[in-house]
Amino acid sequence: MHGYSRLGGAARSPPSSPRFRHGRSKNGSWNSSKESNSMEKLVFILMSAVFRRRGLLLFAPLLYISGMLLYMGSFSFDVVSIKNGVVLVHKRAPPGSVYRSPQVFEKLWPLMEAEAANSNNGTGNVLMKAWPSGELREWRPCANRSVPEAELPKSNGFLIIEANGGLNQQRLSICDAVAVAGLLNATLLIPIFHLNSVWRDSSYFGDIFDENFFIQSLGNHVHVVKELPVDVLERFDNNISNIVNLRVKGWSSSAHYLQKVLPQLLEMGAVRIAPFSNRLAQAVPSKIQRLRCFANFGALRFSEPIQALAESMVERMIKYSSQSGGKYVSVHLRFEEDMVAFSCCEYDGGEEEKHEMDIARERSWRGKFKRKHRIIKPGANRVDGRCPLTPLEVGLMLRGMGFDNTTSVYVAAGKIYKEQKYMAPLKQMFPRLQTKNTLATPEELAQFMGGNFPHFLMGHRRYMYGGHAKTVKPDKRKLALLFDNPNIRWKEFKQQMKDMLRHSDLKGTELKKAGGSVYTFPMPDCMCKQPVLKIENANTT
Repeated sequence: MHGYSRLGGAARSPPSSPRFRHGRSKNGSWNSSKESNSMEKLVFILMSAVFRRRGLLLFAPLLYISGMLLYMGSFSFDVVSIKNGVVLVHKRAPPGSVYRSPQVFEKLWPLMEAEAANSNNGTGNVLMKAWPSGELREWRPCANRSVPEAELPKSNGFLIIEANGGLNQQRLSICDAVAVAGLLNATLLIPIFHLNSVWRDSSYFGDIFDENFFIQSLGNHVHVVKELPVDVLERFDNNISNIVNLRVKGWSSSAHYLQKVLPQLLEMGAVRIAPFSNRLAQAVPSKIQRLRCFANFGALRFSEPIQALAESMVERMIKYSSQSGGKYVSVHLRFEEDMVAFSCCEYDGGEEEKHEMDIARERSWRGKFKRKHRIIKPGANRVDGRCPLTPLEVGLMLRGMGFDNTTSVYVAAGKIYKEQKYMAPLKQMFPRLQTKNTLATPEELAQFMGGNFPHFLMGHRRYMYGGHAKTVKPDKRKLALLFDNPNIRWKEFKQQMKDMLRHSDLKGTELKKAGGSVYTFPMPDCMCKQPVLKIENANTT
């Protein structure tokens, strides 16, 4: 989720950039005259006290410099106390840098309850009006518009890639591998999944995706095989690891593959690229881009066991949401322990939380966060919108947007960090909350470890629903400021959230920009714009 600029609206908005909250004012002057006079008096009193005590004269230069810094406003320091002639100070926390969401919830909860009690049985729920299905969409799917060749030319050799990372990165690697195989006229070996130290998932390609469907769908586009031929393996002593591994840099261009990889492929008959995540540039020739589109939206589908369970869970969720016409909100929480640890953000767990996060970081990213010159700044991360939203914060945001307590919510997530503590407020705000553990039996879930594709799902929604993502993208920079104000009024908070929802709606049909991903923004590379015919004096088009 990415932040964006300040939103408009009738309510008073917080500053668009908290880093300018301190320092110069709008007219270019340093702090107001009132603050300056107060600081001047404080410095005068301190200096007078020092000079009355001759024994403290040694501290005069230090106190003078500290006083001038305070007076000038160069640093945001607050005076705490004076002990033995020494001024003890601490840096004032920048707005939005501290996790105060529980205090905001405590203040706003009675107002939410009162509003819910006065509502008309959920008829005002924004869920009934969000993403109107009847709205005209100008885009339609056409990932398969590339004309398949009647007969593929003779292959230049075999391409072996290792899909590393979590499910998102693995899926991206698979689709990029199809594109590279097409570019090089190579035969793609079904991608190998790297056992990641974070995700610890030992699944094979066929455990997650329908392997036969993948090969058949690409049959007239790219050569794909399940195994290397015996004669090829024998040339490398029956060990894939003996095949030369080309260390391709991240986001390499198609020209790099043609100039550097293709000659090696032609010479040796097989090449390996590991790791392969993010090894192909976003900007590639249109013919290759269409292969990416077809691989993601046409050739990749889940294995039969996953599809069967998914369809059952969706059917149960729709039935459970009958009071809202089968509509519900799906929340992609990213508050698993590894996500919290990687973000280097602090919440309200104190020293125990810090200790647990240090252990989690070391377990999954051995030494990465202890390297020389690596500085962890939790407050700066929060102000920058880099902290995962807690379930409580997601609940506050949704209630502010107008999703009331009658809304059915499905939480898509792995194991939430300190689940009992952090999920309680979300369940309090949304009693009709479901998870995979409440919708499916332990036996049904036993063979699956879980995972999600938030960015790919956003792209698929655009692809399936006429170009609209049907997704709320929170502005976490703005939220950091709002959640840092326990005195915020409910009316003002709601206005800010409704502006955020409106902005997500407007950005729902966003086209891919230069450097953007077709997997998240399928328009215009994977979708076609269709002409709109308007009929006068009618509600249809």
